[in-house]
Amino acid sequence: MKYIILIGDGMADFSLDELGGKTVLQKANTPNMDYMTRNGLAGLAINVPEGLPPGSDVANMSVMGYDPDVYYSGRAPLEAASMGIPLEKNDVAFRCNLITIDDGNIADHSAGHITSEEARELMETIDRELGTDELRFYPGISYRHLLVASNDLGAKADCTPPHDVIGGEMMDHMPKGEGSDVLCRLIEESMPILENHSVNEKRIKEGKSPANAIWFWGQGYAPSFRTFDELYGLTGSVISAVDLIKGLGIYAGLDIIDVPGATGYLDTNYVGKAEYAMASLNERDIVVVHVEAPDEAGHMGDLKAKLQAIEDFDEKVVGTVLRAAKEDDEDCMIVVLPDHPTPIVLRTHTSDPVPFLIYSTLENEVDSVEAFDEDSMKEGSLGVVRGCDIVQMLIDKAKQA
Repeated sequence: MKYIILIGDGMADFSLDELGGKTVLQKANTPNMDYMTRNGLAGLAINVPEGLPPGSDVANMSVMGYDPDVYYSGRAPLEAASMGIPLEKNDVAFRCNLITIDDGNIADHSAGHITSEEARELMETIDRELGTDELRFYPGISYRHLLVASNDLGAKADCTPPHDVIGGEMMDHMPKGEGSDVLCRLIEESMPILENHSVNEKRIKEGKSPANAIWFWGQGYAPSFRTFDELYGLTGSVISAVDLIKGLGIYAGLDIIDVPGATGYLDTNYVGKAEYAMASLNERDIVVVHVEAPDEAGHMGDLKAKLQAIEDFDEKVVGTVLRAAKEDDEDCMIVVLPDHPTPIVLRTHTSDPVPFLIYSTLENEVDSVEAFDEDSMKEGSLGVVRGCDIVQMLIDKAKQA
């Protein structure tokens, strides 16, 4: 038996007046997810345990079979692992966004989805100007970068994700609490450095959002994981364009597969991700495929883009995987789900349960749910489950088949 987990990041949403009271999933044309729902089992998954923030780190940790109450230590350390940045015992890793400040307000958490090439030049300048032996800046992908601070600096600071406060005044949302003074100083000192940088001067001339400040959040220490093989006795791989997801895979001892053209945005190589996933199963037991695009559209508050991202996910990822699984000589079990909702009206994540389906190429039990969406799945026979239990559920069902 082979196992496939397909994650449409942030697909779940609230009902919207402009859609006649429907959610984006209900409005979107998703024939492949609907087919698998009609011919499989449905339910709702709680991926964010009570008391933890509804971040993609917590939610995807659950989806990958790890209980966040046991394993979660912060987002940035996972990204550090993906970037090959070692963390010593007292090192604290912070996500360092390049953001856009406009008239004192946080206008864009991604600086207009700045290119990785532009961002690298900016972050190398920041490291030269602000980095020390105890404060090291590392360039990542697009707007997503890292600060590693030594000697527990800032570990207990209260840091706000910038995508949670778009439109808010910068000074109202600066880091607070123990160790925050250094973080605030770095943010403030970054602004004149970035504002006068040639990269931003060029972006402004081209009508693009400047990356005119850095912003810290998601800090934590290196976590301690058991490998996926130790937990479940399976070998596997992870496919994602996002460092966070790759970092989860690295700590889980899974192989990381890079797909050409995978961007973590609306222009990602959907079909390539699906094709590489199916090829990976020739040598492994399970593959996790993560697609960021619906989440990015949700953070942008862009309904049209989110509809398109979900339909592309259904057609190009789910559809490609479904066709290949049906043709494969070996039986497959497939899970499809979001990690968390990213409602258009909020432009950030919530902890609400998300719809999920389990589809098998074997003759198997089927329930009465007809469509993949937030409301229909409430009637699914799987009920409401902890997301971190789904992997074991798959293995158990395979044994019963």
